[in-house]
Amino acid sequence: MTAGGIAALVAAGAFTLLVLLLAVPLIKLGRTLDEATIAIRKAHESSEPLLNNATATIDHVNTQLSRVDGVTADARAVTANVSTLTALFTATMGGPLVKVAAFSYGLNKALRRRRRAAAGEEATGRRGRARNSRHGRRSRGRR
Repeated sequence: MTAGGIAALVAAGAFTLLVLLLAVPLIKLGRTLDEATIAIRKAHESSEPLLNNATATIDHVNTQLSRVDGVTADARAVTANVSTLTALFTATMGGPLVKVAAFSYGLNKALRRRRRAAAGEEATGRRGRARNSRHGRRSRGRR
């Protein structure tokens, strides 16, 4: 054996040792990748029912939202109809009703005054004196 052959054997041994030392981390890395692949597969399998349930829930929510949109549109139409009806009622009946209410108020007030005056005349015999005594004033001039 020559010096070159010995150097080649030493280099080959060192290379073999290097390959063996690098093989251990590579084997561990391979196992880690296998475990990661299994975990991803399990997550994918368990996420499929979740995604299906989420899809069903979103479909249900969309159905309910379409119903709410219909109810909102109906409420908007009812509100517009009530507003129109109120405006129509105010335009046609509002004025006459206000006039009737004012007339009945005035008539009621006049009748009350007449009754009070009649009751005062019966009690005192004179209208002016009953009114003055009712308000706490003297019947003759102030002093």
